[in-house]
Amino acid sequence: MKRYDRDYFDRWYRDPRHRVSSAAALARKVRMVVGVAEYLLGRPLRRALDVGAGEGAWRRELRALRPRLDYVGVDPSAYAVRRFGAARNIRPGTFATLEQAAGPGPFDLVVCCDVLQYVSDAELGAGLAQLAALLGGVAFLEAYTSDDAVEGDLHGWHHRTPAAYRAHFRRAGLTACGLHCYAAAPVAATTAALERAEAGARPDG
Repeated sequence: MKRYDRDYFDRWYRDPRHRVSSAAALARKVRMVVGVAEYLLGRPLRRALDVGAGEGAWRRELRALRPRLDYVGVDPSAYAVRRFGAARNIRPGTFATLEQAAGPGPFDLVVCCDVLQYVSDAELGAGLAQLAALLGGVAFLEAYTSDDAVEGDLHGWHHRTPAAYRAHFRRAGLTACGLHCYAAAPVAATTAALERAEAGARPDG
């Protein structure tokens, strides 16, 4: 059984031989996501939900940009919650138990990185429905598909096609805006045609 303990985070996030990203890359990514979300919302971010928060790396970068941001993290790792839960507001929970773990929405930003490819189809559908219900702005759903050349932790990986993910996102009422960003229905309704990533996509489905 897969264990998200300290050894796991050391291997995939800190060990230069195995890590799949860097602190500088994360900082650039967070700046991009904040820019997209605030552009579409027309105001600074106030609340963010981090699904699969791990040790809270996104919290650090988000707070560097928006010091007063209300951050909530959710993660199934007992190690992460025990060590960082109180200090970084990381709560125990899974993708399928978001509404219970996260508390009331809406959240201006929902971040979900490197999670979706590890959950079953049933959990993916249930979790996306809950995520969409909590979302009041933009979701950053970083997932990789059978079309991508991937590296890193492939244990428990679900090899889905791009079309399969897009179908799941549409069923949840999320509108693609490019670069893994998806808008909640009220926000998508204010976008121009070419701000939406999929050809012919309409916010009303």
